[in-house]
Amino acid sequence: MTENVGFAGQIGPEHVEQVVEKGFKSIINNRPDMEGGSEQPTSAQIEESARTAGLDYVYQPVVAGQITELDVRTFANHYNELPKPILMFCRTGNRSNNLYQIAKQMDLLDD
Repeated sequence: MTENVGFAGQIGPEHVEQVVEKGFKSIINNRPDMEGGSEQPTSAQIEESARTAGLDYVYQPVVAGQITELDVRTFANHYNELPKPILMFCRTGNRSNNLYQIAKQMDLLDD
């Protein structure tokens, strides 16, 4: 975690107010819909809550253990364009953290 980015496990629409209270301006969802079954909230549900709360929201699903260079470059573009700080989440936060670390190692981030 840095001043510009934080990582979390799965969030739901009911968590968006806490995200706002912690000062985040944007959310990036890296978890594919239905990865966790029907109990997992959909990206659309979370996005609706995020936008209602005034947050920017990006759905960029990434398959665990299969992060590609295109995934990293796409993430870097989102990261560089979104208002910060950004909360990134997936099932546990590891996938999101990996995307960030790889993009940082490739010198793709503007911070």
